[in-house]
Amino acid sequence: MRRTIAVVALVLTAVAGCGSTAPAPTDPADDAAGSPVTMTHKYGQTTVPAAPKRIVTVGLLEQDALLALGVTPVATTEWFGGYPGAIGPWAKDKLGSAALPQVLKDTGGGPQFEKIAALKPDLILGLYSGLTQEQYSTLSKIAPTVAQPKEYIDYGIPWQEITRKVGTAVGRASQADALVKQVEGKIAQTAQEHPEFKGKSGLMATVYEGYFVFGSQDPRSRLLGSLGFQLPSGLDQAIGDKFGANISRERLDLLDTGVIVWSVADLAKGQATLHGDNVYKALDVVKEGREVYLPENTDPSNAVAFLTVLSLPYVLDTLVPRLAAAVDGDPATKVELPS
Repeated sequence: MRRTIAVVALVLTAVAGCGSTAPAPTDPADDAAGSPVTMTHKYGQTTVPAAPKRIVTVGLLEQDALLALGVTPVATTEWFGGYPGAIGPWAKDKLGSAALPQVLKDTGGGPQFEKIAALKPDLILGLYSGLTQEQYSTLSKIAPTVAQPKEYIDYGIPWQEITRKVGTAVGRASQADALVKQVEGKIAQTAQEHPEFKGKSGLMATVYEGYFVFGSQDPRSRLLGSLGFQLPSGLDQAIGDKFGANISRERLDLLDTGVIVWSVADLAKGQATLHGDNVYKALDVVKEGREVYLPENTDPSNAVAFLTVLSLPYVLDTLVPRLAAAVDGDPATKVELPS
């Protein structure tokens, strides 16, 4: 599952650097710091007896929430590769002078239990994960483990919930809530500045074994929703209870939206493949220039796949101008292509 998500992770821009404004640091003190907390998740409840000092993340996103709260994990689980400590550039300044976390790998067989045990953690976080009951049970023998919530599909927990749950686990719930509200405020402001988004249909998709589209339970679709866009009617019915799925050429009508953001491994080849399909090419979204093409395996693509309290401000700054160009009602407007 983790490998599949990495392959289809959506890329959102190729603007060099990460110069957008990240959430401002807040006082690391919290009224609940050091107190035992009990957290409910997919496999029951876990009590964290005190503020943890040695945290291992087996989920793929939790390091950003930890860093935003002033906590550095001792180990992280790698998703994309290429980042020291599995710390993306949008979060790097939060690391400060702390040592880089050790990077663990999940090659399809689950967490690296022996390496995790050797790190002697006092908390293991698997909120954005697909942990099985067996894997959770093994991890729980090493240290208190918080698995993914049962309220969402695996890898479906929203960024707000990740931030707040991490804050609760490390005794900084008030700080986490303040950070969430700060980023939500930026999203709301962006939506207010672009009333043209409201009510328009929007979709994120990738050329992966055909037409792979992301549904309402995927964080990427939630991002579009928070900006005012709506998913096409009938999309979730076609996808099922998943974060995304391939659709057939017979259902390409679902792609005829107000805007569609395509993740492509190669820009020229991706466009050629899509526009070589006469059914897809005949859709109004193509004829009226409402496509946004973005390349994979770049820092911005990883930022949007992460969609965390630290990456979101950067994602907004780089994606929104392209969305605005695509939906301005003028087919002659060219949507900026990544260099």
